[in-house]
Amino acid sequence: PPNDSSHFLFLLESLVDAKANRSGDLEVLPNGPRFYPAVLEAIRSAQRSVNLEAYVFQKGEIARLYLEAMTERARAGVQVNLVLDAFGSIGATRSFFRPLVEAGGKVNRYNGLTWYSLLRMDNRTHRELLIVDGKIGFIGGAGVADQWYTGTQDNPRWRDTLVRVQGEAVSNLQATFAENWLQVSGELLVDDAYFPQIDCPHPTTALVINSTPTVGGSTRARVLFQILLASARHTISITTPYFLPDKSLMRELCRAVKRGVKVRILVPGRKSDHMVTRSTSRGGYGPLLKSGAAVFEYQPAMIHAKIMCIDDLWAVVGSTNFDNRSFGINDEVNLAVRDAAVAMRLESDMVNDLQQSRQISLEDWRHRPVTERATELLGWVFERQQ
Repeated sequence: PPNDSSHFLFLLESLVDAKANRSGDLEVLPNGPRFYPAVLEAIRSAQRSVNLEAYVFQKGEIARLYLEAMTERARAGVQVNLVLDAFGSIGATRSFFRPLVEAGGKVNRYNGLTWYSLLRMDNRTHRELLIVDGKIGFIGGAGVADQWYTGTQDNPRWRDTLVRVQGEAVSNLQATFAENWLQVSGELLVDDAYFPQIDCPHPTTALVINSTPTVGGSTRARVLFQILLASARHTISITTPYFLPDKSLMRELCRAVKRGVKVRILVPGRKSDHMVTRSTSRGGYGPLLKSGAAVFEYQPAMIHAKIMCIDDLWAVVGSTNFDNRSFGINDEVNLAVRDAAVAMRLESDMVNDLQQSRQISLEDWRHRPVTERATELLGWVFERQQ
């Protein structure tokens, strides 16, 4: 059914097992100098609870500011709970968080190294979430590290986006956090410090889709992306740091071009933080370029935003990359919004990014150097781990 219809929304709710919230206030926050101050302001204003789940939490200037803000709130009696991935946040040691824990905050690691979890060690929480008082949420792809804040050494600040969420969807973000908090702590969050009554007058349609690994890899995130791509009639815009679609998604993108959809894909250029993954990704451009899709590589810095817009109507922002690890191995979370203003705001950001990007032609791709092709072969061996 048409993706602007109630029938399509019902179908999407059913397939991704998520509730469509009908009210909300969403603010798009591009880049660390904008989203970190907004996050810190929310933490400092917390009255009852601060819940943070992160794949990346690295010691540095921005981590210090987070720690100071959360510690001050914990001393004031606010319940502060952190879920940090044991691998992605390995550098933020127990001693770093000692002031927060001594103030009453709680810090737990997701899927640490234990004998009974060896068979699922590859499962990480890749979610980047913050929920304050159960009323304000932040979702996107950025963790807590200086590469998003000021840049590091010779590496310019990463390009990324968070969305500040108010309204009914915040309860679903909180429920996503509560899922892994129960796993790491044994505690179930239930009182109104976490789930207050929410009254938001602004109409919108937003779904929170969380996903966890499945045997076949067809997580709810995977279903979300597939159905939205299949629904596109005019435009598909994808920004992703790691672009390794499986055969089914690649066919879906090529079919979209054949039915007249304008397909644009924005990925990192030479400043990618994973050069083998980038090389493997470039090796797969062929079918897209031959079909007529446009592929761009961002030049100024690493681009880490994870955004998809469909028909200037639907937008998806969250933690999911366009690869098998996100679709089948990690815990992820995405916000899917049917709101023309939000979609067009994100499209506007992409236009700005494209002006700082290099379009890859089919001729460029066919004549890529032999050294790059050799790296592609290495990358395909490890594709499922990227």
